Amino acid sequence: MKRTIYIYHTNDLHSHFENWPKIAAFLKQQRKVHQQRNEKMFLFDIGDFVDRFHVITEATNGKANVELLNDLGYDAVTIGNNEGITLPYEHLNELYEKADFPVLVANLFKQNGERPEWAQPYCIIELSNTFKIGVIGLTVHFTKFYELLGWTIENPFDVLKEVLKELKPQTDFIILLSHLGIHEDEQIAERLTDIDLILGAHTHHLLPKGQYIRNTLLCGAGKYGEYIGVVKIEVDDETKTLDKTASVISVSELDGCSETEQKLASLYQQSEEKLGEIVVELPENLELNWFAPSRFPKLLAEALKEWCNGDIGMVNAGILLEPLYKGIVTKKDLHRICPHPINPCKVYLRGDELKEVILQAATERMKRLQIKGLGFRGKIMGQMVYEGVKFETEIMSDGLEHIHHIFINGESIDFKKTYAVATIDMFTFGQLYPEIRRAERKEYYMPEFLRDVLAWKLTNLYKT
Repeated sequence: MKRTIYIYHTNDLHSHFENWPKIAAFLKQQRKVHQQRNEKMFLFDIGDFVDRFHVITEATNGKANVELLNDLGYDAVTIGNNEGITLPYEHLNELYEKADFPVLVANLFKQNGERPEWAQPYCIIELSNTFKIGVIGLTVHFTKFYELLGWTIENPFDVLKEVLKELKPQTDFIILLSHLGIHEDEQIAERLTDIDLILGAHTHHLLPKGQYIRNTLLCGAGKYGEYIGVVKIEVDDETKTLDKTASVISVSELDGCSETEQKLASLYQQSEEKLGEIVVELPENLELNWFAPSRFPKLLAEALKEWCNGDIGMVNAGILLEPLYKGIVTKKDLHRICPHPINPCKVYLRGDELKEVILQAATERMKRLQIKGLGFRGKIMGQMVYEGVKFETEIMSDGLEHIHHIFINGESIDFKKTYAVATIDMFTFGQLYPEIRRAERKEYYMPEFLRDVLAWKLTNLYKT
């Protein structure tokens, strides 16, 4: 007997719900089509469906996202780093309480070594007595961040080897829901030949026709719900031979589901109301300029220095998207002007390393740099703003202003001294500031985001 199986997959939606009604309409229609053809259809999400930049996700702690997944009948999901390390422990622990699907994440544990009640390493889908599909979930192991939040995350390669030993004898086809990134997926396909299909995420890679490595088909559907991934599997039960092909569907020309649109509109209204809680009443405007001195980013630099107990505070002005005006400030306001899932951190730098950071931050290239990723949900870097740092400048022969003398808390910078720099975790990732990324000692403050630090600072500063 020959059978046809269709697998649809989404990944890295990051709460970009603008595409969700189109995705909903398409998947609902495809489910009807496959039922009429007597074909099996399965639907998986590969993580980072939740992103707290969106009002709905922020107000519901991601539970509205789970409700949306329930509506479309997902068969299983795994978690991404946005579910795993941007939600406090209790919120992640409660996120999937009403999920109608299994949450597969084989490498996440409580700190006592037990698996959380809401997660399982794999599931088995039995199509017939002769064909069973095993589905495994793995997420990227940001070890330090999970530890700070009260979890233990294990190396996915080590865990995967153990799970395969258990799962392989029970199944005929193995799918990995991988929120690890394309490079890790490629390594898995090279090393572990028992996996037939890897549905990928995290690095937002788009593989329009998939990618074969040995016998494993790798897939990825980009980001933000711009594409839906499709895998067609044709199985001959008698010979146990199969053929698998991958494609993606662009949602840009699809029609939307009006029912889903209405639901999202209702969720948005409810969420705005929930975030209407008053934080403080400002007696003055807090102005913002991304490229010149202004009060609001200076206040945030002060807050970071105090929150992290640093020698200095340092933050880019572009982290704030709008000024705050005199009058009532709500949680919704702070979320709007600071939507990033970015945490405070403290980095220890020698004076010579700090000097390099300050000089690099002062360049026009860095000020005008457009940032994507690293938790940043804004537009542009903006100038660096400090608390506890001053410098003298002069116009050089090139006609540009250059820093020639740096003072830390009123004293000339000591190149051999180590300074505790209170800043944002974004600078410890990627290649923005190599001196910060390479620093051996870093302390992260979690689960609070920058907007929480702002709320704390504003409340203390303007409390009546």
